Amino acid sequence: MIDHPTQSTPPHASSLKVALAHDWLVGRRGGELVLDAIINTLAQDQHTITNLYSMFDIGDPITPAIDALPRTISKLNNLPASLRRWQLFRYPKAVAYLTKQLANDHQTNPIDLIISTHSAAIKAIAPPSPSIPHICYCHTPARYLWSQQTAYDSPGFKGSLRSLGLRAATPTLRKWDLAAADSVTHFIANSTHTQSQIHQHYHRDSAVIHPPVRTNFFVLPESTTQRTDALLLVSALEPYKRVDLAIDAAAIANRPLTIVGTGSHDSQLRKHAQRARTRFGSRALIEFLGHRTDNQLLAHYQTASAFLFPQIEDFGITAVEAQAAGCPVIARNAGGALDTVSDNPNTRTGTFFDQPTPEAIADAITNAPTHKDTAQHCRNNALRFSESVFSSKLKELISQAHPQACG
Repeated sequence: MIDHPTQSTPPHASSLKVALAHDWLVGRRGGELVLDAIINTLAQDQHTITNLYSMFDIGDPITPAIDALPRTISKLNNLPASLRRWQLFRYPKAVAYLTKQLANDHQTNPIDLIISTHSAAIKAIAPPSPSIPHICYCHTPARYLWSQQTAYDSPGFKGSLRSLGLRAATPTLRKWDLAAADSVTHFIANSTHTQSQIHQHYHRDSAVIHPPVRTNFFVLPESTTQRTDALLLVSALEPYKRVDLAIDAAAIANRPLTIVGTGSHDSQLRKHAQRARTRFGSRALIEFLGHRTDNQLLAHYQTASAFLFPQIEDFGITAVEAQAAGCPVIARNAGGALDTVSDNPNTRTGTFFDQPTPEAIADAITNAPTHKDTAQHCRNNALRFSESVFSSKLKELISQAHPQACG
């Protein structure tokens, strides 16, 4: 077992050849930002990344560091993107293909280390030699298999069909997923919540290294007077994100709500917002903005009165980004929010609600601290999750996992 890393700087590292593995390269979200930070950390110590292995790759730009890497993609990528969610039963075969490609590449370009970033299946990629360590940065054991199956239920015929298929495949996939954990020599959890999930489902210990947050970009506004009374939610529009609860709560509290993000439930949630305003007799504007640039997102963080975080999240980078910009968070009293939000009266950065109901969230909105009282506390708290802290802890763990990394 590896001890939990500290923030101390490890000795100067010798160069390693590293293979990276990531579930899918289909957008720029929290997992991809972690992958980007891992690449930049490896570059700081002059490690060489030999290849990036992934099940899917839609080919769109993600980050300059990720885009510059050579890639090996599974044959699942030959299917239309719309079928990705229907191919769960083929994930084991896809990762087996990537494992074979990694072994072939190792023959001509040997590697010293594998680092995978996992939320679905990619941790199953196996080292070409038992002597090669495999560090898995685990965002979560697959939620649709272990902890939040019902949260992936979807309305309509297709949604029902997908839910039935998932339930039928779950026993077999769970058995495979548990066995796949054997390919990992060192687990990193992105939060204490994920750490407990890894222990519960995989029976493995892990070190906690929180994801990096761009606290140098997401900063306090120049003036606190520019805040409005609008609530903000930044999220993928997917069932388990519980955006529906935030919409209902805003309607009950009669507070405007700005929703930033895209996803498969966009149209359903827009209809839900219309029904919620009628149901609760609310005049509050519920606005869907879709995708926003980083600069636009920063402006929202700097002007919103509070940030809504209704789901159980494994970590939740957006909640920390909001705090970095001085915006207090209203969060479910569970999951990664317990690591990132403080309700200590002396350092309060938000408020929690216990039950996943619109009424509970509406009460929390009413009792939330104001940005004037918490802005600096929010900022100070967010700095615990900066990119430099992440890099320092990752370097130390690599040096423990691979002695050659210390010179």
